[in-house]
Amino acid sequence: MTHAPTEPDRTPRSRRAPSSRRAKPQRGRRVWRWVALGLAVLVLAAGGTGYWLYSDLNGNIDGLDLDRAIGDDRPEKLPTSGQNILVLGSDSRSGKNADLGTGDVAGARSDTALVMHIPEGRSEAVAVSIPRDTLVTRPECAKTDGSTLASAKRVMFNSVYSLAGPACVVKTVEQMSGIRMDHFMEIDFAGFKGLVDAIGGVTVTVDEAIEDKSSGLDLAAGTHRLDGTQSLAFVRTRHGVGDGSDLGRIGLQQQFMIALLSEIKKQDLLGSPTKAYKIADSLTESLTTDSELDSLTALSDFARSMNGVDPATMDTIMLPVAYDKTDPNRVVPAEPQATTLWKALREDKTIPESAKKSPATGQRA
Repeated sequence: MTHAPTEPDRTPRSRRAPSSRRAKPQRGRRVWRWVALGLAVLVLAAGGTGYWLYSDLNGNIDGLDLDRAIGDDRPEKLPTSGQNILVLGSDSRSGKNADLGTGDVAGARSDTALVMHIPEGRSEAVAVSIPRDTLVTRPECAKTDGSTLASAKRVMFNSVYSLAGPACVVKTVEQMSGIRMDHFMEIDFAGFKGLVDAIGGVTVTVDEAIEDKSSGLDLAAGTHRLDGTQSLAFVRTRHGVGDGSDLGRIGLQQQFMIALLSEIKKQDLLGSPTKAYKIADSLTESLTTDSELDSLTALSDFARSMNGVDPATMDTIMLPVAYDKTDPNRVVPAEPQATTLWKALREDKTIPESAKKSPATGQRA
């Protein structure tokens, strides 16, 4: 809404009414109340959070029009399917990410992939991790340069991002699950580290010591308060847990996600506008969402709708997989568990315990 310009106030300071001075702090508190309110949602994801009402923060967010990028080749949205969000953690080494000790591999992949399902009523949530080494059928996709990437079978899931971008990852997940993704969120290494540092760290407990020279993680058994750099190593470590595969670290990623959500939920962000803004600024710089969430207002509205979700009740599941018979270093969706899992989420029904069991566990033999 556009307001007509007004004449400048030339009233001497000593003659202004006291009520005029009181109005500004009240407006300021309302602004920060909305900013903090937004911090519920992206966090729901993996690692994300939301923030709003400042134009510079609004401009930080990159948007992706999924309908335009994918077209009509998408699953039907069922009236009882709740909300489904694909959350990606990308492993780009460019920009600020290059200074985080993440290696010098060119390009970017989807280092972490979570399908977040929030049933109707939005009082609980399910997070399904898709192992990056899973062999999948990649559908035909439009690449970012306008060319077409042909469909292919038995490709590694995390390669889809580097070949055709996030829209193709969304399309791949939709076709393997039969679930239409309502939203998409992506955060990179720098954004993840900035979020953890902005909230003052996250506390985790490990039953066994973890030492991984590749990620730089070195933790004794026990409870630890991790800063942003340590947290990034924690969710990326694979050589220090289980059999050294991607499956072993998924358990750590899910453990950390719950700890992160719980930490943010218990912090009094309403009482700390400086912290709220710091979190907002650092994270939105590293955030990409679908076009329906790429504004502060949209993120705030979505955050409010998720207010009833308690991290303590979140169900974390790894997509059931089995070791590939041709290449034991890769995995494939295990059947009938995977089909049963996706069907339960698609129809917003309780997931049978049998559908949560994975033949490939990532544990040492």
